[in-house]
Amino acid sequence: MELQKIRDDFDRLALFDDDGWSHNSHYGDYLLRHIPAGSGHAATALEIGCGTGHFARQLAARYDRVIAVDPSPQMIRVAQARSGGFPNIEYQVGEVMAMAFPAGSFDCIASIATLHHLPLPAVLQRMKEMLKPGGVLLALDLFEAEAQRLPDLLRSAVALRLLRLRTSPAARAAWAEHGRTDRYVRVSDVRQLCRDLLPGAVVRKHLFWRYSLVWRKPAQ
Repeated sequence: MELQKIRDDFDRLALFDDDGWSHNSHYGDYLLRHIPAGSGHAATALEIGCGTGHFARQLAARYDRVIAVDPSPQMIRVAQARSGGFPNIEYQVGEVMAMAFPAGSFDCIASIATLHHLPLPAVLQRMKEMLKPGGVLLALDLFEAEAQRLPDLLRSAVALRLLRLRTSPAARAAWAEHGRTDRYVRVSDVRQLCRDLLPGAVVRKHLFWRYSLVWRKPAQ
């Protein structure tokens, strides 16, 4: 039932996506800066939860092949319609934990605003296994505020103001309905999990209640 609700929510949210600025796309360039120099030749990237394909198209400029998966058929339809100039992107409807990608398949695995819909320890372990040695994991997701400290209050004020400036009332209502059942992790818990599973990962807190996770798999 939970997966079906996520599919239904994002089938509806796809109708509001205009491929412009969003709280998530705001950090695309930040993530891309962590792709190792020289990546791309005969290299393959995977995006988990690709939505309408905004970041997949950015990855397609860096990698020879991009596989982009999302559980929402409507998101995938919109992504395919917008990606006519990107023959190196393969879109698939599916949930990554149920897909049979072999270990060591990808030079890059990215996920934007998707990890909170999945069991975090299990999906990070799966991403770790699917990465090739030397590959990079790039993630952006939402966090739960751990305390009402001044920096968090300031982040919230800025984010709320920009949210109202950038989105329509109908889109805000659709996102609010989706968010009613969302559950987020604390950044401190993400860091602890990374110490156990992805030693050396860099986890940073950002505006708009987002955190980033960047990890390079050891070459050996």
